[in-house]
Amino acid sequence: MLQLSGVCKTYGPESGGYVALRDIDVAIADGEFFCLLGPSGCGKSTLLNIMAGFEPASVGSATFDNDPIVGAGRDRMMFFQDAGSALLPWLTVEENMRFALRVRRIPKTSWPDVIDKYLTAVDLAQHRDKFPSQLSGGMRQRLQIARALAVEPKVLLMDEPFAALDALTRRRMHATLLDIWQNTGKTIVFVTHDIGEALILADTIAVMSVGPESKIMQLFRLDLPRPRDLADSELRKTAANIEALLAPEIDRSEARIA
Repeated sequence: MLQLSGVCKTYGPESGGYVALRDIDVAIADGEFFCLLGPSGCGKSTLLNIMAGFEPASVGSATFDNDPIVGAGRDRMMFFQDAGSALLPWLTVEENMRFALRVRRIPKTSWPDVIDKYLTAVDLAQHRDKFPSQLSGGMRQRLQIARALAVEPKVLLMDEPFAALDALTRRRMHATLLDIWQNTGKTIVFVTHDIGEALILADTIAVMSVGPESKIMQLFRLDLPRPRDLADSELRKTAANIEALLAPEIDRSEARIA
């Protein structure tokens, strides 16, 4: 579904500019839960922005369903860490849903059923008359997910959406997201710097090196049932392998900063 071939991203002059990404090759299948994992500053968000069509690759190709990615599209929906800034604070939960459906030109006759379906899916139907400021952080993220699902995108692109939440709320959001993913069959590309989060969620984890010239160092395939327990021996082994891969990268980054 999503394919990047030889993707490089340079900021500034092509010669002498900052090379954020170098030679990225990745193929993400329809319905896959794919995690981009790496330390802060490794280009994860830049790569996600290229998939979203928010910025072009400097070199290489990015395609969706075999068509070049040129600009944002209704088939790809982006999520951000701060749901509060993504929602319209002067609109209620239901009005935020209606706004998304209006912008995407969904027929009005279907609005009530669509809104009920997805607010129920994220357990917000009873809060439809509240404003975003009256919701908890986890509830705002659930609203962001419901609003995106309402316009029926094929891919959800999620940039560390749960990083600002407390540990208990994050675990609940993991369960909610996995439930939605399994029920809808959507493709999800999820950015995180948390190894445990990636192991709980992903079918495939792409471990990225520290920039500049960040690349995908290794792919880890997880053919394990869900829900998963981080105490599982197979997950502990994979976590150790990922940590061993990332440790030199983190040391290199800290040395450069020092």
